[in-house]
Amino acid sequence: MLFEFIATIAAAFGMAGLALIITHLSKLAGKSAPKWLIPLFAAIGMFAFQINQEYSWYGQQVRDLPEGVEVVKTAESTEWFRPWSYAKPQILRFIAADTGNTSVQVDNPNIYLFNLYLFERRRSVEKVPQVIDCSVPARADYVIPEKGNTLTVNEHVKQTTAWRELTTDDPLFIKICTDEIV
Repeated sequence: MLFEFIATIAAAFGMAGLALIITHLSKLAGKSAPKWLIPLFAAIGMFAFQINQEYSWYGQQVRDLPEGVEVVKTAESTEWFRPWSYAKPQILRFIAADTGNTSVQVDNPNIYLFNLYLFERRRSVEKVPQVIDCSVPARADYVIPEKGNTLTVNEHVKQTTAWRELTTDDPLFIKICTDEIV
């Protein structure tokens, strides 16, 4: 975030420098440029850089995902204080699933253990271990056992009551279950 702030300031100075060149050229032509030209160009530079960063963030994050991690859901956003987002909604959050490293560690071959990654602009990535039962279909959070606790995945699946239903057209179900079962 510090580097983004520095880059925003650099964009403002760059555009202000361009406006400064325009004011000098206008003096050479015998005319005077308005005094508000330099601050206007600096503001345009800052806004243009920030808007570009907001729209390119999702693509950069997806490109940097490791092999086997696939995007499951995206959340497009429009905000009143970002009027340009009404023309083209921004993706500021998305969920990725580690479909390349799913593992069946229980007696039931339709139950998979995998990690979900929650991405949000200007926040750290959050890793959420999940168990999905493809036969129901439903999913539940998997609590990683602490040291000394011998709760296996199979025992966790039998004890959990916090199952959340999934529909068969849910992208998470499609990525984990249909790709693995076939």
